[in-house]
Amino acid sequence: MSVLPPDLPRLRTLVTYLRGELSRTEQALAAAEKREAATARQRPAPEPPAWLVERGIGAGRLPVRVHTGDCWDTGKRCAPAAPEQVRLLLAEGVAACIHCRPDTALGVLE
Repeated sequence: MSVLPPDLPRLRTLVTYLRGELSRTEQALAAAEKREAATARQRPAPEPPAWLVERGIGAGRLPVRVHTGDCWDTGKRCAPAAPEQVRLLLAEGVAACIHCRPDTALGVLE
């Protein structure tokens, strides 16, 4: 048993009404998407990590350099690190970036 009316005039009226509702719904959706995009643009960028470890290329991907979080000479192979981890890597002989000098920032002498 269908809940739709059987006659043509009422079906046409129903289609016209539903098209109007769909149009209003699509407009409301577009407005909500605009508001969401504007809100996303206003959010501040996440703060960069304080320390980064740059890993090498290959299967082992061993640490090759350490950086401060705001260093301009980092690449895609960098991952955030804790200060203790950076100190340990520097003590193990991993190179410090010559541009941002994380060893100096941490007070570690080479």
